[in-house]
Amino acid sequence: MRELVYYVAVSLDGRIAAPDGTFDAFAQSGDHIDMILREWTDTIPAVGLEMLGLTADRSRFDTVLMGWNTYAAGLHVTADPYPHLEQYVFSRSREAGAVPAGVTLTGCDPVDLVRELKRRPGAGIWLCGGGRLATALAGEIDRLVLKVNPVVLGAGRPLFDDADGYRPRDLHLESSVPYGSGVVVNTYVPAA
Repeated sequence: MRELVYYVAVSLDGRIAAPDGTFDAFAQSGDHIDMILREWTDTIPAVGLEMLGLTADRSRFDTVLMGWNTYAAGLHVTADPYPHLEQYVFSRSREAGAVPAGVTLTGCDPVDLVRELKRRPGAGIWLCGGGRLATALAGEIDRLVLKVNPVVLGAGRPLFDDADGYRPRDLHLESSVPYGSGVVVNTYVPAA
């Protein structure tokens, strides 16, 4: 069965973006970037792949899920960030015409969609963000991969963003890899 992987950069204080929605405080260079380019190529937006001369082979992921705010963060660059992936953007307030043909805008229950996607053949499903969508899907997340950046934002968008909708869940640290850049990549799976 396909896995839902919440793969995201995060600050030491659990923020996935600054209060204005930007994430440029996270390390943009260093040895962890080499690892991302090598092992997580499917998560690089098309504009980045083109600039770097890389090709996403869809071996890790073939589907990406985003909340509207995560999707909108890149609209100044492109409205079709991951054309190499099946793209789903969750919003209950946007009209279908707000996204191009290669992006599926949906107001459906994210849990229902993820369960349906998991039943289909294919590679992994990448939960790109944001915190509200992650909270809705917390019980469906099979792997949590955090690129922990050595920065404290103090405020901003949290990793999980809905105190009323989230229930504690024990996780097991599967691996932790520190990089010279100061970024530490921690991988967690649900505790047995």
